[in-house]
Amino acid sequence: MILMIKHVANEGPGLIAKFFENSPYRVKTIELYNGDKLPESVAGIEAIIVLGGPMNVYEEEKHPFLKSEMHFLKDAIKMQIPLLGICLGAQLLARAGGAEIKKAQARELGWYKISITEKAREDTLFKGLNSEIEVFQWHEDSFSVPKDGTLLASSKVCNQAFRIGNLYGLQFHFEVIPEMVENWIDSYDGDISRIDKKTMATYAHRNKSEFEKNAFRILSNFRCLLDQKAA
Repeated sequence: MILMIKHVANEGPGLIAKFFENSPYRVKTIELYNGDKLPESVAGIEAIIVLGGPMNVYEEEKHPFLKSEMHFLKDAIKMQIPLLGICLGAQLLARAGGAEIKKAQARELGWYKISITEKAREDTLFKGLNSEIEVFQWHEDSFSVPKDGTLLASSKVCNQAFRIGNLYGLQFHFEVIPEMVENWIDSYDGDISRIDKKTMATYAHRNKSEFEKNAFRILSNFRCLLDQKAA
C-alpha cells in the first residue's frame, strides 16, 4: 500500500493519481485537513507520498497535524520507507532529517528551470532526465540538505531536491496538471499580483505533454525503487 498524505483540498495528486491508477499498488489517501489520522506505525506501508500545502512547516500551533506528521516522517526515515515529498512535503522531510527550513532568497511562483547535480545523474529517481528541466514552483520557504542527505537538484534561488536513502524531497511540483495551475492562480490570487496569470496558465496547457513526460519519468523511476524493495 502507498500512503498519500494530503494537507489541503486543492493540492491533490494530479499526475501521480493518473500514473498509479492502473498499477498493482493500492493508494490510500490521508486528508489531514479533514481530521484523518496517520497510522500509528509505518509498518506494512510500501511507500509514502507527501503532497504540498500553503502552510509552513513551523506553523504547528496553527496546524496541529504537522506535529504528528513530523514524528511519522522520522519513523519513515528510520525504517527507510521509500518516500516522495513534494514542496511542503520536501520541507517536512528535510526538517524530520534535522535540516533547517527558512525563507528562500526569493519566492518562486510559476515556471522555472532547475539544474540536476552530477550525483543525481547517477541516482535512480532522476535517471533519464536532462541536466536541466523546467518545473512548476509555488513556495516561499526553502530547505537545507539534512546531514545524511545528498543534494540532487537546485535552482538559482534555492535547493530543489535531496535524498536520504530511499526517501526523496522535491521542492518543485512535478505533479501539477493545467487545471491545478488554474485553480492555484484563483485560490492564491494574492500571491501572484505581479505575475501575468494568463501567461502562466496558457504555458501549462501549451507544454502539457513535456511536463507530463518528465513527471512520468520520475514516477516510473520511483516505482522501480518500490519494485526492487518488494522483490
